Amino acid sequence: MRQLFLRTEKGNSIRKIMIDMAYLVSHNMIRLPKIYFEEGIYLPYLNKNEADKFFLTKDKIVKEDENHYFFDFPFSAENVENEAI
Repeated sequence: MRQLFLRTEKGNSIRKIMIDMAYLVSHNMIRLPKIYFEEGIYLPYLNKNEADKFFLTKDKIVKEDENHYFFDFPFSAENVENEAI
């Protein structure tokens, strides 16, 4: 199983946040610790062979607990772009 990463961009730097793959595979949802949530966090994916960004925003939160936000994972893992930018 390959690792998938969320990304945020600030200036010239890109920060990568590893997705909890065990949770993703068993629930088909992204579980993101609340401390990592910030404006502009996204998951790069391929849309008809073109790179696109799936932004994780407050309106896309499906549920939350004390420490995590949960987001639906609306595509297959093969569509997630894993190349370094």
